[in-house]
Amino acid sequence: MLRRPTIKDVAQRAGCGIATVSRVLNGQGSSSEQTRSKVLAAADALGFEFNDLGRSLQSNSTRTIGCIVPSLANPVFAEVVQAAQAEANRAGYQLILACSDYDGGLETKAIRTLLAKQVDGLIVTVGDARTSDGLELIRAKGTPCCLVYNTPPDPLRSDTVPGDTGDGLPAWTVDNRGAADAVAEGFAKQGHSCTGFLALEFGRSDRSRERYEGFVAACARLGMAHPVLLEIEEQEGRLLHLLGTMLAEHRGITGIFASNDYLALAAMKAARDLGMQVPRDLSIVGFDGIATGLMVEPNLATVVTDPKAMGRGAAQTVLARLAGLEPPGRPDPAHTFSFRQGGSLGPPSAGKSDGGEAATSPPSDQ
Repeated sequence: MLRRPTIKDVAQRAGCGIATVSRVLNGQGSSSEQTRSKVLAAADALGFEFNDLGRSLQSNSTRTIGCIVPSLANPVFAEVVQAAQAEANRAGYQLILACSDYDGGLETKAIRTLLAKQVDGLIVTVGDARTSDGLELIRAKGTPCCLVYNTPPDPLRSDTVPGDTGDGLPAWTVDNRGAADAVAEGFAKQGHSCTGFLALEFGRSDRSRERYEGFVAACARLGMAHPVLLEIEEQEGRLLHLLGTMLAEHRGITGIFASNDYLALAAMKAARDLGMQVPRDLSIVGFDGIATGLMVEPNLATVVTDPKAMGRGAAQTVLARLAGLEPPGRPDPAHTFSFRQGGSLGPPSAGKSDGGEAATSPPSDQ
């Protein structure tokens, strides 16, 4: 096996010292154009690749940014990652990605691993920002970090703009409670008074919890009944049965607000399997505004967000902190979402709007 060329080999071929080769390859210090050309030509001829670990030890930077999201199956997080990666690459950084699968243990392990790899910064979406052990690890090490879609609670919450260099963690997020209020108003305008809320378990998604809390408050303000809560695990295979049971036990429900579009689309299919028509028998509203929601019939009523802006903003915030620059400002919370009136939201059927009850029964487990 041929020996890999070393920096000493490059120096001998170029006719200069090792320190000079190191300065040229690192892009640091001064050297004449003639010397630089000789070093680069020698390195190219020998097939020499400067060791990244050695470079990082010398510069105290790995030129990497870690990124942790719950899942790439949800297009929202895929778009966050894509936008963040583009910003990182533009600044000369590589993005190292990990998915937590909505599992707190895996989330903490991924954060610990990335910190051990000496990433320069982190972009993360955690399951629950209030209880995340991983966020405490990040704060303890002092690695620049920006949250995406999470709202950092006290004492993590920063009252300054993203990029705060104190104990607070900056966050690019959506006004979940304000968006849920808009959904409740959408239901109320169509004549709904009894609704349900379909969510990922709150311990797996604090975004779901915030949307539920906002929806509950808005329903109370609008004189609607307290929404019935159905929490399920991610990729829940028993949604058909659980939704059927929920509707059978609460026969007055005429609308469902799902904490994300994937759950909303699954609920639409489950409703059809239960012999119901959307929106005549059951209106359904989602959250996120993924493109798939426009490809179904009826198209999905939903809260539209901008995940690319979230990922781009989070990356710019981390990069600004690394460069000692002023971070970008966040948009006004009222401008982080919009409500899209889709075909899956309509007035309740006459039988339910006047207090009647549908004869929905849960499916058999067989």
